[in-house]
Amino acid sequence: MQVTAGDKTFWVDWDVPVAMEDGVVLRADVYRPLEGRHPVVLTYGPYAKGLAFQEGYRRQWSQLEAEAPEALEGSTNAYQNWEAVDPEKWVPDSYACVRFDSRGAGRSEGYMDVWTSREFQDLYQCIEWAGGQSWSTGKVGLLGISYYAQNQWQVAALNPPHLAAMIPWEGACDWYREVFYHGGILSGFASSWYPRQVVSAQNGVGERGWRNPHTGEPVSGPETLSEEQLARKRSDLPSEIKEHPLNDSFHSDRTPDLSRITVPLLSSANWGGQGLHPRGNFEGFMGASSRKKWLDVHGDTHFTCFYNNYGLRMQKRFFDHFLKDEDNGWEDEPRVRLQVRHSDGRFVERHESEWPLDRTRWTPFHLDLAGLGFSANPPEEAQSRAYSAAGDGVTFSTAAMEAPLEVTGPVAAKLFISSSSVDADIFLVLQVFDPQGKEVVFQGSNDRNTPIGLGWLRASHRRLDHDRSRPWRPYHLHDRREPLNPGEIYVLDIEIWPTSIVVEPGYRLALNLRGRDYEYQGEVGEEMRSLGYKGCGPFVHNDPDDRPLDLFGGEVTIHSGPDTPSHILLPIIPAT
Repeated sequence: MQVTAGDKTFWVDWDVPVAMEDGVVLRADVYRPLEGRHPVVLTYGPYAKGLAFQEGYRRQWSQLEAEAPEALEGSTNAYQNWEAVDPEKWVPDSYACVRFDSRGAGRSEGYMDVWTSREFQDLYQCIEWAGGQSWSTGKVGLLGISYYAQNQWQVAALNPPHLAAMIPWEGACDWYREVFYHGGILSGFASSWYPRQVVSAQNGVGERGWRNPHTGEPVSGPETLSEEQLARKRSDLPSEIKEHPLNDSFHSDRTPDLSRITVPLLSSANWGGQGLHPRGNFEGFMGASSRKKWLDVHGDTHFTCFYNNYGLRMQKRFFDHFLKDEDNGWEDEPRVRLQVRHSDGRFVERHESEWPLDRTRWTPFHLDLAGLGFSANPPEEAQSRAYSAAGDGVTFSTAAMEAPLEVTGPVAAKLFISSSSVDADIFLVLQVFDPQGKEVVFQGSNDRNTPIGLGWLRASHRRLDHDRSRPWRPYHLHDRREPLNPGEIYVLDIEIWPTSIVVEPGYRLALNLRGRDYEYQGEVGEEMRSLGYKGCGPFVHNDPDDRPLDLFGGEVTIHSGPDTPSHILLPIIPAT
């Protein structure tokens, strides 16, 4: 049907049926110019393609309206959908926008089982279908946030012929290390996200769910099933995750071989996405075999830079070049674009050629347990300090900076610890404090009060994959549990996800070594308080089955000295 939105007129095909090879029918909405053949921007996911952003995600929409109004200008926003592109801003520029409900979600039939090889095969077939339509040029690009980014890594490794370019925007690519378990510690994200955002839009919710404001039809299918019937038509993801605490085939089958990716890509990360997304964008950029690949790293919420002019212009220039073959100078763009954070709240754009940066001075800051500071070398005599394994731990701090100090890149810690029990969970928080002693935090992808960096490791998961580990990014196998002998000293190599901060004069850099999730000590604000967000957003690690007090409620001792050189390895960027 032909529709008009403001001064724009285009064609919309609702609920187009597309049969998979096993006979299951998925459904897509297609937004396209009235005539001609056009490249395709495609998404495939479980959030219900017919659900209006403004209705399904009211809090985030209100935040976008209030804090990034430019993102909503130039559109009636009538066709906005969570974490997907706005057709009103793409179709007039001669793109077709295709939104698929994933198997078992929205208007698509089938058994809902997210992030599986079945879904990746479905997405492959959806790409090939879109590339073969009469209104398509045969070039398909993938673009979307989070879920719509994460499955890009998987399907790109399968190399569908019609996939011409991809923009994974804030999307993980390692299901064990980035989504389900952090350093071997169960993340609570899936248990809150799955029922709230996925099950609520399952095919068969029907009349109990939302309606498409344009067609009047239920966004989750015409059939209304009972809760018992719906449960039989979907996997119990949170329970399945808990049943697989080690990195077995449940996780590895979801995780792509990045080296198989050859398509041009623009990987866009968020410094403040600690707990889910940023690591995948860095790992994907480094691991993909694509000769033409770019990395963008920004701040702000999970969605602001995707919709605002900064993101939109970048996305279109990239796709105009690779989907339309326009000679627009994109090939001359810097391979790495960083919005470098400063401790006074500024972001300063800087262009680089690689990641990590070649000029990085990898500098060990050794822990001084006596003075709770750092030193250039290990203490001359052995030191030790104990803290409660269920508490806020101990904090090490630099003196106030006399000159700016830039830390940009992946961070690693080497710690020598002993425990009063047979295991210990180590939580690391990289922090900055202003001259008055107040912690500097930034708007994160979800939480308004995110620290500079986070890292985690369960001591029984300390075994390294030496082939894949680097001094600046330890890589753990997570394939077995090796209990500790209480009182015995063990060395732990701990990854802290990539970060960027320029610590200005008068400010201090600190490392908090603790036994539980970080909590911001300042005023979190009413919005964050209502959500239960205390600095980590929904990415918390407090499941009592995963962290029983008899194992993780004892005492941890940190050791530092000539034979136990505990330190943090910082990526110091010299001033230019």
